[in-house]
Amino acid sequence: MKLNSLKYGLRWLLRKFAISSNAYYNYLKHRKKDYESRKLNILKRIEEIYHQNHGNPGYRMMHDYLNLEGILVSRSTVYRYMKELGIKAIINKRKPLYMKRKAHKIFENIINRNFNVDQPNKLWCTDFTYLPMSNGKMRYNCTIIDLYNREVIATLNSNRISAELAVETLKIAMKRRKNFKNVILHSDRGSQYTSKEFINFCCKNDIKQSMSRGGCPYDNAVIERFFNTFKNEFFNLYSFNDCGILEGVCKKVCKLNLI
Repeated sequence: MKLNSLKYGLRWLLRKFAISSNAYYNYLKHRKKDYESRKLNILKRIEEIYHQNHGNPGYRMMHDYLNLEGILVSRSTVYRYMKELGIKAIINKRKPLYMKRKAHKIFENIINRNFNVDQPNKLWCTDFTYLPMSNGKMRYNCTIIDLYNREVIATLNSNRISAELAVETLKIAMKRRKNFKNVILHSDRGSQYTSKEFINFCCKNDIKQSMSRGGCPYDNAVIERFFNTFKNEFFNLYSFNDCGILEGVCKKVCKLNLI
């Protein structure tokens, strides 16, 4: 009717098909009302799915979620609705590039993915992760976990990823755990852990080093899983622009043992 109204005139068409003007306009009114009602329901469901998945779905994933529930809308419509709601997928920033340095010494993999330990202070694992802040700055976190009960025994942030950060984090663990002599400390082959400074510190304090094979994160799976949970269920859901606040919150969250 609407398509042909310009050519034949709306009144002529209504008379031709014996439709009263009131009936026609009431039809348009109800059709718009149905559209608005359906749209509100979809918007509500989009918000629910978005928050249930911690802000991870973009419009493509959201489209798939809706389709699984029998809500058939196009991707472009989902994109428009999410834009109206002011929500979008949380995108993890890429790790910054760093220069690989020559290793002072590389140690063998003593544990060989045997992460089950029968007593505390027998086997610790450690690693670094990147914490991009909302103000564009980058913070680096070093964490140490006791594999006996998966407890975070040390965590520390810095504006530089360095052997010094690794040493300072290890000092925190040593202070918390007095009986740590001959503990095995497992890490990857990062330059911080293969540096002369870190190796000498470990030797001086009777800490035996173990290292993953090159390019094999599964050899240090426990701490990899910890960082993955830490970021997906906490860090990526918030914005930080104050280093002091981030440091304090990281310590509190790490006490929850997210593994």
